[in-house]
Amino acid sequence: MHITTADIETFQRDGALVLRGAFADWVTPLREGFEQNLAQPGPFAIENVGNGERGRFFEDYCNWERIQPFADFIRRSSAAAVAGHIMQAEAVQVFHEHILVKEPDTAKPTPWHQDLPYYCVDGLQTASYWIPLDPVTTANTLRVVLGSHRWPKLVRPKRWASNENFYAGSDQFMEMPDVDDGNHAILMPALEPGDAVVFDFRTVHGAAGNTGAGRRRAFSARFLGDDVRYLERPGRTSPPFPGIGLASGERMREDWFPVVWRREK
Repeated sequence: MHITTADIETFQRDGALVLRGAFADWVTPLREGFEQNLAQPGPFAIENVGNGERGRFFEDYCNWERIQPFADFIRRSSAAAVAGHIMQAEAVQVFHEHILVKEPDTAKPTPWHQDLPYYCVDGLQTASYWIPLDPVTTANTLRVVLGSHRWPKLVRPKRWASNENFYAGSDQFMEMPDVDDGNHAILMPALEPGDAVVFDFRTVHGAAGNTGAGRRRAFSARFLGDDVRYLERPGRTSPPFPGIGLASGERMREDWFPVVWRREK
């Protein structure tokens, strides 16, 4: 896929970029991977629906090495190369993949949040893909707050089920502003299977429930650029990566997070 100077400028300015038809050839393999993952969930699988709520919201991550279609996408698709160009990186490491399934008539939303505060990494060169495997409308698509990757502080991470602070007592975070107040530019694209939104880990995003009649599956692949380093957080991260064996400031280990793209000299 060809990335233009305008695409790079858009990603750097807005913290997000829409890619139409970028992964149309990968929709069938990724759907096959979803079925494998749903049949054999990993240790981090989460059912986010309960307490009498309708529908089903299933998530899982860090399974790409055991699910071949996911491994093939990460290693063979253009995703890593595109990430490298828009991040303006010399090399790209894979961080992890993430699947999200909202079955029909699932009311539970994905709250507004940034990904970076939940992660064990810090850096400016990051890219996360959200790739729908079913058609999505403006009612159930990913929503992105443009420019939020340049806010002065990261937003305080919360536990979605209880709204408790993820890391208690830290003043390095800001509270989430009211981004629905009409004063923030929000990207809400209708998308076809194989389209993608790619965004910075610091970009605020969320999604409504899926109250329509169709399933909504989305595949996410997350990549790291040159300046990303391990960061010891004051609590459990998500994903947790137990036994990672790194100290803050060290490069992410390549045996766990392989380099999947390098810029040609």
